[in-house]
Amino acid sequence: MADPATLPLDAWHRAKGARMVPFAGYEMPIQYEGIIAEHLWTREHAGLFDVSHMGQLILTGRNVDGELEKLMPGELKALKDGRLRYTMLLNEHGGIIDDLMATRRDDHFYLVVNGATKEGDIADMRRRLPDTVVLDHMKEQALLALQGPEAAAVLDALAPGVAELAFMQGGLFDLAGTRAWISRSGYTGEDGFEISVAANAVEAVADALVADERVKPIGLGARDSLRLEAGLPLYGHDLDEKITPVMAGLNFAIGKRRRAEGGFAGDERILGELENGPVAVRVGLFVDGRQPVREGAGVLDRQANEVGKVTSGGHSPSLGRPIAMAYVPAAMAEPGTHVKLEQRGKLFQAEVAPMPFVPHRYFRKQGA
Repeated sequence: MADPATLPLDAWHRAKGARMVPFAGYEMPIQYEGIIAEHLWTREHAGLFDVSHMGQLILTGRNVDGELEKLMPGELKALKDGRLRYTMLLNEHGGIIDDLMATRRDDHFYLVVNGATKEGDIADMRRRLPDTVVLDHMKEQALLALQGPEAAAVLDALAPGVAELAFMQGGLFDLAGTRAWISRSGYTGEDGFEISVAANAVEAVADALVADERVKPIGLGARDSLRLEAGLPLYGHDLDEKITPVMAGLNFAIGKRRRAEGGFAGDERILGELENGPVAVRVGLFVDGRQPVREGAGVLDRQANEVGKVTSGGHSPSLGRPIAMAYVPAAMAEPGTHVKLEQRGKLFQAEVAPMPFVPHRYFRKQGA
């Protein structure tokens, strides 16, 4: 097994006191001062995340939007310049190969895919897309995320005009002496931005951001607890090739025209699930007591039969209680339904809860 790769900011993280762990093929910072403190700081101020392990791709060529629509259920043809869309790369059975962000940038598309799956995604798209579409993996780009209610004010002071971006809109800005592609998006449930810059310029950008007292570097641990509170799925845990977008509760990502016309991978199964409902669905769970229930715990019916699995679970710093996500039979998915969970021979009481657990605060009045 190959040694983990290092991020462009590896030395920077270590100098800030980060505890580094292997993740998605990289040495990544899991925490600096502590997961709960970093989580709450991001909810109240602004947290800086290094997500340079993610894959950044450029796709160009004739009818690139139409060719991508054959693999993805999102409405890409009508996407305006500078606008982002959350979508999924699907297999022929409608299972999720990866979830990703797609942005139209003038005559090409910019995709951000998950770090652990990027090599497989690239191989899959190169195999399935025609030779008229060229895929470029931007290996020399770094990616940062600035998230939290004070993120807009911090970033606008360094890159004037950023605060005018609507949710799911991006643009080019000058930031700390370099050109940066900045989009108003993120993975925490807070307002925030993702910042793509050349790897050789990312340290200057990170220094400029943390020079503001409202910003602290945040590790993977708090990133996971923040996205769990926001009810956002994590690929490889809550999403995989056996899960469809409808099972995952991601119906919003299937465009209206796409529902009417189909024409994407796995469309027959997915459109059937939209009409008739899936067999199993992703739900949120409030877990009684103080002990978190982790991924892999069984969901039991009244006869103590295992009918589902917990896919993400942990302590919610904002709520002060354990929460989880799981797949359960559709008949058990109604909020308020009581279920039992089994973890290492111990039983836990839980209740199906609406998601997000903590309300999203990033939607903007500019039509988002």
